Amino acid sequence: MTETTIKSDIIKPENLVYKKTDLMTDKVLSYCPGCGHGTTHRIVMEVIEEMGLMEDTIGIAPVGCSVLAYEFMNVDMQQAAHGRAPALATAVKRLMPHKTVFTYQGDGDLAAIGTAETIHAANRGENITIIFINNGIYGMTGGQMAPTTLPGMKSSTSPYGRDLDMMGHPLKITELVAQLPGTHFVTRQAVHTPANVRKTKKAIRKAFELQQQKVGMTFIEVVSNCNSGWKMTPVQANQWMVENMFPFYPLGDIKVDGEILKNN
Repeated sequence: MTETTIKSDIIKPENLVYKKTDLMTDKVLSYCPGCGHGTTHRIVMEVIEEMGLMEDTIGIAPVGCSVLAYEFMNVDMQQAAHGRAPALATAVKRLMPHKTVFTYQGDGDLAAIGTAETIHAANRGENITIIFINNGIYGMTGGQMAPTTLPGMKSSTSPYGRDLDMMGHPLKITELVAQLPGTHFVTRQAVHTPANVRKTKKAIRKAFELQQQKVGMTFIEVVSNCNSGWKMTPVQANQWMVENMFPFYPLGDIKVDGEILKNN
């Protein structure tokens, strides 16, 4: 038997453990090894493919590490100015209400320069889905302190740690938008383990299904690492995230069916 014959005999549908979704392009990801962006990209595209929304989805990618999402996500994409993705998504959804519209934003984008767009779109109950990657710093531009940087956390602009007296408190933007009447489903997840990936994928699917029901905004925070910005190996960054990020940004649903859960 030739090598080709052997491979074709092995690579059969019943033997495949995993197959890359056709909605991820073949372009090599530009994200740092160990970053959660690549995994989140993949499960967003898997959900769109599984729901049969390939031709009816529009993604909005602003500035930050997510700026090149259109090179990896094989669906219709539109780039937005820094922080303005919710405003652009609002326009797209109002013009084409039959489309599934999502933004893909980092914390420096969504919770800093884009705070106004985020809050007002949520308060209006725009029928879009926001996917928010929170790694606690500005990852793309040099690891500067962001609104989400933890107390005492070091960054390139807080080398001795975030001083609350001088720099203020971290902004829990997800809890904030959950308080607004226009949000219907708000959750915080992660993608550092297979179990967490499954939970996040389930949350993304639920958000897209709710968007089709026209119930208001759905909002998914994904707590991630930034091993390059944190100056750690990927393994160290994941461990640091579990020990430090999760206690401050606890995982789980915050608002379901328009009701804030009692433990939040």
